[in-house]
Formats: sequence, C-alpha cells, structure tokens
Amino acid sequence: MARNQVGSNTPWQDFDGPNLGYVHELYEHYLEDPKSIDQEMKKLFDQWGAPPLYQKEGFHTQKEQHTTDAAGIMQKAISAATLALSIRINGHLYAQTNSFTNEEQRDLHPLNPSNYGLSEADLQAMPAQVVWPKAPVQLRTALDVINHLRKIYINSVAYQFMHINNLEERDWLTHMVESETIERTLGNEEQIRLLRTLTQVEEFEQFLHHRFAGQKRFSIEGLETLVPMIDELVRQSALGGVRHVLIGMAHRGRLSVLAHILGKPYEKIFSEFHHSPNKELVPSEGSIGMNYGWTGDVKYHLGADREMEADQSARVRLTLANNPSHLEFVNPVVQGYTRAAQEDRQVAGYPKQDVTKALMIAVHGDAAFPGEGIVAETLNLSRLRGYQTGGTIHIIANNQIGFTTESQDSRSTRYASDLAKGFEIPIVHVNADDPMACLQAIRLAYEYRKNFKKDFLIDLIGYRRYGHNEMDDPAATQPLFYDKVMKHSRVPVLYADILKKNGIIEDQVVEEIKQAARERLQQAYDKTKSNGQEQTITPEIKQIDNELDVDTRVSADTLTELNKELLQWPKELSVYPKLEKILKRREEALQKGIDWSLAETLAFATILMDGTPIRITGQDTERGTFAQRHAVLHDNQTGKQFIPLQHIPQARASFAIYNSPLSEAGVLGFEYGYDVLAKDTLVLWEAQFGDFADAAQVIIDTFLASGKAKWKQTSNLVLLLPHGYEGQGPDHSSARLERFLQSSAERNWTVANLTSAAQYFHLLRWQASRLGKENARPLILMTPKSLLRNPRAFSKLTELSEGSFKPLLEQPGLEGNAESAGRMILCSGKVAIDLEAEWESQQLNDKRIYLVRVEQLFPFPEKELQKTINQCKQLKEIVWVQEEPKNMGAWSYMEPKLKALTEVPVRYIGRPDHSSPAEGSPDVHKMEQQRILKEALLLTETTTVKAGGHIHE
Repeated sequence: MARNQVGSNTPWQDFDGPNLGYVHELYEHYLEDPKSIDQEMKKLFDQWGAPPLYQKEGFHTQKEQHTTDAAGIMQKAISAATLALSIRINGHLYAQTNSFTNEEQRDLHPLNPSNYGLSEADLQAMPAQVVWPKAPVQLRTALDVINHLRKIYINSVAYQFMHINNLEERDWLTHMVESETIERTLGNEEQIRLLRTLTQVEEFEQFLHHRFAGQKRFSIEGLETLVPMIDELVRQSALGGVRHVLIGMAHRGRLSVLAHILGKPYEKIFSEFHHSPNKELVPSEGSIGMNYGWTGDVKYHLGADREMEADQSARVRLTLANNPSHLEFVNPVVQGYTRAAQEDRQVAGYPKQDVTKALMIAVHGDAAFPGEGIVAETLNLSRLRGYQTGGTIHIIANNQIGFTTESQDSRSTRYASDLAKGFEIPIVHVNADDPMACLQAIRLAYEYRKNFKKDFLIDLIGYRRYGHNEMDDPAATQPLFYDKVMKHSRVPVLYADILKKNGIIEDQVVEEIKQAARERLQQAYDKTKSNGQEQTITPEIKQIDNELDVDTRVSADTLTELNKELLQWPKELSVYPKLEKILKRREEALQKGIDWSLAETLAFATILMDGTPIRITGQDTERGTFAQRHAVLHDNQTGKQFIPLQHIPQARASFAIYNSPLSEAGVLGFEYGYDVLAKDTLVLWEAQFGDFADAAQVIIDTFLASGKAKWKQTSNLVLLLPHGYEGQGPDHSSARLERFLQSSAERNWTVANLTSAAQYFHLLRWQASRLGKENARPLILMTPKSLLRNPRAFSKLTELSEGSFKPLLEQPGLEGNAESAGRMILCSGKVAIDLEAEWESQQLNDKRIYLVRVEQLFPFPEKELQKTINQCKQLKEIVWVQEEPKNMGAWSYMEPKLKALTEVPVRYIGRPDHSSPAEGSPDVHKMEQQRILKEALLLTETTTVKAGGHIHE
C-alpha cells in the first residue's frame, strides 16, 4: 500500500473538519473490511494510504489504538476546523481596529483554542491541511494555520465578507486576504513619501486652526490617513486604465482632499477663509455670508476638477462634486456623473457602457451612512441595469460620533457599515492609525472592483480631534472620550515612530519634513495677504433676450416618414393584440389629431435625428404610468423587447429608457448628476405622479434649483410631473407647482404647464437645442393625466411642422374677444381645457370674456402678457383661475406680477386655502370643480357674488 506524504498534491487536501472526520471513520471500516466501503474510497485508500492524522507518528502504531482514538481524532479535527472558521467569521469582533478600545475590552477568549477543547499540542500534532486544505507550504501544522489566521483576521484590519452568497467572490476574497496577496512592502523612499503626505495634511489643518481660529473647516484630524488612501486609489485606478475618478464626500476632511488630492492651491483656500465675515454675525453652518452677496456657497461645500498624471503613461481626470449640507445626497449625483462618463452615446440603440473608463469614490459619515435613507436608495442602484457603474469604492470616515450623538444613539447596528451587508458588499474595518493597513484595504477594494465590477466598503475607524466643527467643545458632551483623544498621538507621529524604530528615518529628517510643510503654508499665506482680500462674487445670471427664437419646426414629410418608421417592428415580434390596435391608430393620427404621447415620440425621434442622445427614466416610464407611452414593446409569446426609437434609420444618437426602482430622491439625484456631466444629452426624469416628487425635495432644492447660483453648475434636466385634478385624491393631483415657483429666480429653470401636444413637442425640441449652452437650465413640466387622451389637447400636423412654442395661448375661438372683453381669464394647464369644455357645453357666446392660457409660468412671460393686456381696451378685471387651493398652485406667484402690469383689479377664482392639496371624495371634487368653472364664466350685473368662501366684486 502506498504511503505518500500529506501535502497539497494528495487527495486529502480537499477534506477538512467534519469531512475529514468522516474520512477517518471510513478508513476505520477500510481497515476492518476493505470491501465494506464505497469502491471509489477504497481505491483512494489503496493508492494513498491513511488520511492526515493517521500518518502522524503515534496515531497508527497499532490497529487497536486506531479504533480507540478514532472518535477523539475526529472531534479534534472538527474542533480545529471550527476554530479556524470562527476566526474567519468573527475575527472582526476582536480586531484592533479602534485605537480607543482597551485590550481588556478585546476579550479574545472565544477564539482561543482552549475554548474549543484544544491545546497547542493538539494543533501542533495535526497537519495544516486538517483546517486549511490548500494551506501554503510554509504552514506545516494546524497550529501554524491558526496563528496565521489570527494574525490576518485579528489585527488593525478586519474583514467581513462571509455574508456574500456568491462562492466565487467569497473564495477570491478569502484567498486574497489569507495568502496576503494584497500586502505590498513599501520601499524606504515610499514610506518616507507617505510620512511626508501625512505631515502635510496635519500641518495644513493645524495652520488653519491657528491662523483662522474659530472658523469652521471640518478638520480631517484623526482620519488623516484618508488622504493617502484616496491618493493610492487614484493612482491604482489610473495605472489600471481608469480615465476619470469621481469623488462624492461630505464636509469632514474636504479641504484637505481639495488641497492634497485635487491640488487646489493653498492661496485660494486661505483667500476663502479671509472672505468669511465675523462668526458671531453668521453662526449658521450654511450661511450665504461665507461668500460675498446672496450667491455662492461655503468653502467646505465646493468641488473641484483637475487632470493629473499617475505616471508618464497614465493620465486621469479627478472630479470632486459640489455638495450641500445634506451630506449623503451627493452620492446618487456622483453615481450619475460616473455612468455618464462611462457611456458612448453617439450611436443608435442603448449607449455603449465601459465601466473601466470611470470609477466613483464615495466618502461617507459614520452617523449619516446608516441614518440617511438616501444611502440605501443609492446602494440599491448599484446593480440595476439603468444605473450600475461597475462598482463604487465606499469609505466611511468613521469618527465614532455624529455631531454630539454617540453611536449607540444613532444606529441600531453594531457597525456603521452594517447596511451594506444587505447588498452583499464586502466590508473591511481598518484602524486609521495604521497607514499601511489602510493602503492594504484600498488595494483589496480596487482589485475586487476590477475583478467583479461591484461595490466595496472600507470602514475607516478613527476619531475627530475637535468637535463637529472647530467652534464646538466636544468635551462638554463626550468628556471621557475626549480625555483619551487629547492624550492620543497623531497619525504622523505614530508612523514616524515606526519608521524611526525600523531605522528608515531619523529625528532630524522628520523635523525637516515638518519644517518644509510649514514654510510652504506660510509662503502661501503671505502671498494671499500681499494680494489683498479680493472678493469673489458669483456673476449675475444673464437674461438672454429672444431665447425662445429657436426654430423647432420639422417638416410634415419628415414627421410622416418618422411616424411610419416608428410603427415598424420585426415580423417575428408578437405585440400584445390590444396594444397593437392602439399603436396602429397612430398611422392615421397625423391626419386626425396628434395626442400628447405621439407628440413626445415624434419629438424624441427628431431629436435623435439631430444627433442628440436621450435618456429617460422613472417609475414605469417604459410603458408610462397611464399606459400612454409604450416606448418598449414586449413580445406576447417570448417577452423579448423591442424599442422602435432605437431602430429608426434616422437616429444618429443613443436612446436609453429604463424603469427606475421605487425611488425619487436617489433616482432624481442620479439623473441630475448624469445630466450635469453629459451636457450633450437630453435627460428626462418622470415621476409616477407629480405628487411623489416631494420625496426628492432635497435634490430639487439643493441641486436643481440652486446649483447654478451656488456652484455655477448648469443642468438641462427635464422633470415630467403628472399634475391635474381628476378627483383622485390628495396624493394623485398636485405636483406642488407652488414649490417650484417659490424657488424660481435668476432664470434658474423653466416652469411650464401646457395644454396641447404641439406645445409639448416644441418645448422638448427647444430644451434639446440649449444643451451645453449658456442659457441651459432645467425644465419643470406639469404633464397631464386626463389630457393625454383628451381630443381638446390634440394638435394638427401643421402645428408641429409650422408652429413654435408659445408662452401664452389664446383660447381657440375667442381670439376676437380681446378688444371687447371686460374680464380676462388667465389660467394654466388642465383647467383651461375644462373651461373650454364648459364654455361649449353652456353654448356661451359672451364677447365680454377673453380667455388666455399661461403655458410658461417661469421665466414670467412679462412682455407677452403686457402686450396681451394692452390689446384689451375695455378691460375691467383680470381673473386668475386655478384648480389648486388658493395657498397652492400659481396664484401667490402670479398675483404680484400681474398687479405690476395693470391698474385693473386682479382677482382669484379657485379653491379656498387648504392644508391638503385636494379632496378625497370624487363627488366633492366634481362639485367644487364645477363651481370654479361656473364662477369663472359667469358675468352678473350685481356687485358681489359670494362663492367658495371668497368675495368677488
């Protein structure tokens, strides 16, 4: 019988723990009667002899001893394997990842061999393969393996990846960690360079602390290692072929990242500190006073963009996104940046994505990561077809306190990172005081992302040396913790001590590094002082005349041909019969009347024909919430999809359409970011109902409305918000038009509420014409529900081929009433169609009424309205009619503007003030709607009419 040695070339390497114990049991039966066991196992024993342990001296001296010891041997093997597995799974619980955890608090007893009924002698007697079948050759015994695993998993870096279900990924991570593949020995010069970086960060922060005492900077001190970590990740990415690295982060450490990663000159940063007014006058973190005037933003919100070289052969572009005080809300925005940077949109069909072109780094706060729901929304995007970016590297800048709130009061989980486990994201916890371990974590993160195109998270555990900002005294709320902090050495000191201990550097060189950093800072400061305190003022937003003077017409022949192409699909595609009938009606629609959805499709087709890419997303957008769009056709038999807009021969750019997850804030943030970076692309986001846009209010307020004023960051994003009162209740009626109008200023966006398909067609084409131009701005569009199929909103072909977008529309049939009218009715959106229907149903022919639709609410169409008012020679009053309650809708916005244009009374007809946007009962809705229409169209000789709680003279 053969007696080969135990090693990596034996079949026993594939057995460990309980499985190896079972093999021992089979071997016992083999010794008793070779024919009593499975023939395959018999052949193994015949060829290779006894399994591990039996081959160790003292375990196979006598057959009787074999039988006696079999159970004990198996149990010890199981215990050793269980110990090894426990170290792998639970090592992070006992690791040295927190410098402020006492050794007594790190009770390692649960991972001691004695707790598993094992002695060191027991482990020494077992071959390494008992607990690790593929153990490296240098690990000869089970004791070697256990010590190796303890060194790996119970150190200043700790791993959590057993929650990953994909076996290939888990095995890869295990191999990378346990084989120490990710460890890289830095040469002496590299270690000194690392010390120099850490010293520059520390000296920069200390310089700010002393020169600008009391001013907020959200210091990185306690997490200084974040800077070399990002620097290493950028370098690795550039060398690996990534050409654009995009960073999203909150305030903590932002100035250091700007200075030492993005290369923002010290002089510029000091200049911004000089501009700050007295902190007593501006106590608020987000005060607009931090920059002169009512525009701009505080310095620790600002982003930057630069090109840099990783080496002579690798260039990379770095972008740090502007970020408001809403912390994590920048995450989906930068995800959108990244997707846009990865895609080639200059081809028909879906864009061609290359995830190796761009990489995102997200730096989170330890309180915000589990606390802000936007984080979960963003993580959910990470593997969705329309949103994935091939993996984000997440770093939690963990200072263990959120403002003044301790961890036990800010989250229900053990770690700040635990949310990521639900998305099967590998997690590494690392001590911020150990720069080498931090770089090791970064290398693992980069390699994982490169191999698996998925997210990775590093929980960088440190502290903050001062309070939430430098105006706080943290000892008032965390006295014990900050007593430790004040006694704790800074990272550069700790790392310098290691280098000195290893004979790599001397005290004199350490001091020279510090002195060089201080001199550089002082020179920059002196230069700033000599240049004076120049004020930085965000330029006033230019008001461009005649910006509507854009030719958005498309010839009737071209539209006819496009319509024909859009109704072609492969013969083998079996379209749902009911849907096929609906689509086929479009063959005659150009002659009978073009509805809203066909106008949209034709607009998209012509925009693609012009070479402009389109991206549209939203909940159920492929079909449309109201079954109106049907941009994606599904085979009735196979489910195969076909998108006509991707296959028209005239298309010269990509068309991307995706159903989004049930999210508003995360998805809208993503689309905003995509739009900001992809300035060549018409990007649209559609709310399922306009009411739901309020769940994205932070994105709307802090990015969309004010991004240009704060950061000179332009966007051309289109928001399609279904709006209109059809008796569907408070959450299916109003897109809260008033909120957008309240934030309207400096031509920051366009707000429109349209009444015809042709208006929609021209406005979309007009929006596409402004891409990348100075007058680019978002479009907030109140889109219809019932009007989608209402013939009164249909348009003729000539209106598309010969018309243009009009900010004001006269009511068809009443154009001649202008000169004789005593009452001008102004309204916007669906209520105009309701008024038209009521006028016709009552067969009214009153020349004293003149009805005008305000299609564009902002920018306020002052010239057009003034001209229209001037035409009304007999005018006695202007009435604003709306469906929304008086304290909502456009009335509060329109009233002062209208009164400034005329001396005649300006009055309101509509619902009274309400706290809720709409009635819950369809019957009550109908009664109130009918009252509004009748009151608007009723002229009496009496002086007062009381209705809806309002007096009208």
